[in-house]
Amino acid sequence: MAMSYIWVGMVVISIVCGLLTGNGQAVASGALEGARAGVDLCISMAGMLCLWMGVMEIMRRSGLSEKLSRLLRPILRRLYPDFAHDSEVMDTISANVSANLLGLGNAATPLGLEAARKMSRKSPGVASDSLCMLVVCNSASIQLIPTTVASVRAAAGSSAPFDILPAVWLASAVSVSVGICAATLFSRLGRLKTVSARRHLRRN
Repeated sequence: MAMSYIWVGMVVISIVCGLLTGNGQAVASGALEGARAGVDLCISMAGMLCLWMGVMEIMRRSGLSEKLSRLLRPILRRLYPDFAHDSEVMDTISANVSANLLGLGNAATPLGLEAARKMSRKSPGVASDSLCMLVVCNSASIQLIPTTVASVRAAAGSSAPFDILPAVWLASAVSVSVGICAATLFSRLGRLKTVSARRHLRRN
C-alpha cells in the first residue's frame, strides 16, 4: 500500500514540475514512450519465462523436482531446525528453493509466501528465527540459472544473455552466506538477551 502512495506521488510531482517548467509535452511523450517500452519488455521476457516455467513443470511431473527436494532437505533441516520434522513446511521450502535455483522469482514468491504462512501458525504474530531465515534466504537466493536477468538482457539486445553466470554464482553464494551468518548471529544474540533478561527478573 505504501508503494502505491510513493508511485502516485512521484507521478504527480513529475507532472506538476513538467507543467511549471513548460515541459508538459516532454513529460507526456516520456510517459507514452515508457509505457510502450514496458509492454515491449514484458513481451520479450514472456517467451523465456514460459520456457523455464515449462521446464520446472516437467521437473515436477517427472519426479526430478522431488528428488532435488530430497537432496536439499538435509541442508534445509539445519537452516530450519524448528520445522525439520514438519514435512508439509519442508516440502514447500524445498519447492521454493528449487524455483530460486532456476531464477524463477515469479514461481518462488508464492511458494515462499505459502511457506511463511505455514511457519507463522507455530508463532502467530511473531517472526520466529526460522521465518527470518526464510526471508533472508529468499532475498539473497542462490541462482544456478538467472532466468529473469537473462530475459531482461536478451530483451535489451544482448547477444550472450547467459555470460553473467560466473558473476551471478559468485555474488549469490556470497550474499546467501553473509545473510545466513548474519541471521544466525542475530538469532543467538536475541536468545542471549532473552536469557539475561530472565535472569535479571529472577534476581529482582
